[in-house]
Amino acid sequence: KRVPTDHPLRPIRAMVDSILKEMSPQFAKRYADVGRPSIAPERLLRVLLLQIFYSVRSERLLMEQLQYNLLFRWFVGMEMDEEVWNHAVFSKNRERLLNEEIAEAFFQRVLAQAQPYLSDEHFTVDGTRIEAWASQKSFRRKDDPGDRPGASGEVDFHGEKRRNQTHQSTTDP
Repeated sequence: KRVPTDHPLRPIRAMVDSILKEMSPQFAKRYADVGRPSIAPERLLRVLLLQIFYSVRSERLLMEQLQYNLLFRWFVGMEMDEEVWNHAVFSKNRERLLNEEIAEAFFQRVLAQAQPYLSDEHFTVDGTRIEAWASQKSFRRKDDPGDRPGASGEVDFHGEKRRNQTHQSTTDP
């Protein structure tokens, strides 16, 4: 009602609804009968799409947007008085979900359906996003024997110059 009929998110939401409906049996397997209630994976994926579409730079800001942005709430399927998740809880659930094949399958389907709208004519990348995604904690020497860093993920690079020729982020494809 409050989202205009010609808003660009309307067809995207319809597409996402369709994809999630197709994948419903896969999501049903993800729900446990015991333990604390979690964030529904379907909602997590919707929120991640919003983060991408609107270039929300942090999960704190993303949760803030969900708190008061009616468009975001509508897209995710949240009621007006529904409590927004804590950013730390969201982060843990996101990390767990993105390490699973179901998230990749979802994003592959979204890309497949969005293909007619994609163009390679002009593409601009905000370099600050890329830098943030390639965390210093994931940076390793290319000839690293595989020793894992401590629990906090810290690596001691003291006195060592890091270059693309000698180092690589473990999150790089």
